[in-house]
Amino acid sequence: MSSPTPLWFITGASSGLGRALAEVVLARGWRAAMTARRPETLADLTAEHGDRALALALDVTDSRSIADAVHDAETHFGAIDVLVNNAGYGYLSAIEEGDDAEIRAQFETNVFGLIAVTKRVLPGMRRRRQGHIFNVSSLGGLVAFAATGYYHATKFAVEALSESLSHEVRPLGDVTILEPGAFRTDWAGRSMVESNTIIEDYAETSSKRRQATRAISGNQPGDPTRAATAIISAFEADAPPLRLLLGAPALKIARERLDALRANFDAWAETTLSADFPT
Repeated sequence: MSSPTPLWFITGASSGLGRALAEVVLARGWRAAMTARRPETLADLTAEHGDRALALALDVTDSRSIADAVHDAETHFGAIDVLVNNAGYGYLSAIEEGDDAEIRAQFETNVFGLIAVTKRVLPGMRRRRQGHIFNVSSLGGLVAFAATGYYHATKFAVEALSESLSHEVRPLGDVTILEPGAFRTDWAGRSMVESNTIIEDYAETSSKRRQATRAISGNQPGDPTRAATAIISAFEADAPPLRLLLGAPALKIARERLDALRANFDAWAETTLSADFPT
């Protein structure tokens, strides 16, 4: 940690994990540039924390909005020490049911928006040879389920982009991929977008998962404030992790995923090896 009062630039800070993280950062006496499409939702934090808190309008799908928000944060505070790409949302739909415009809109926010913000912040971090980028992926960036295939596709993309970025910036700073499980946020509630198309043949697969996802909203086991504290621990670590799972269900399911991958690879090892030229 280069600054005693590091500046955190947090996208999607109006609610959920983004807001919880802003609150924890500010409670530690650090500084936060908090962004949201409706920055007035952060007025209580700016009123409480004065010059250490700045609420900025940001639409991650709008390049001018990104440029303005980063410029305003740097003008107000100086260098951005930590970038948290948290803006994103879920989408409930079987693959066949997905609406083309809604699918593209989700990729614009969850993937291309993350890329655009990162590319705007990276030059300053490169110049100073320091910085930490947290990209909010999901347990759903490691394993996929029915009804959230397009969301998983965006988060698998975030995983790959982040891992490549971590290799590229290794002499310059840190990258951590955050992989929350089910947290008590608006993700499965008012923030969720859902396809209007329902195909009866998917009643026992994607439709059941749609119902289960909606039903858990407000009762998820994950605590956003505790997750924010865990993220701070990763930031302060001498060797920050590339990946940080958040919550007991995430750890359990991720381990099961590893076991399933190994079993699959081992079962087909002979066929896999048969694809090479003979030695």
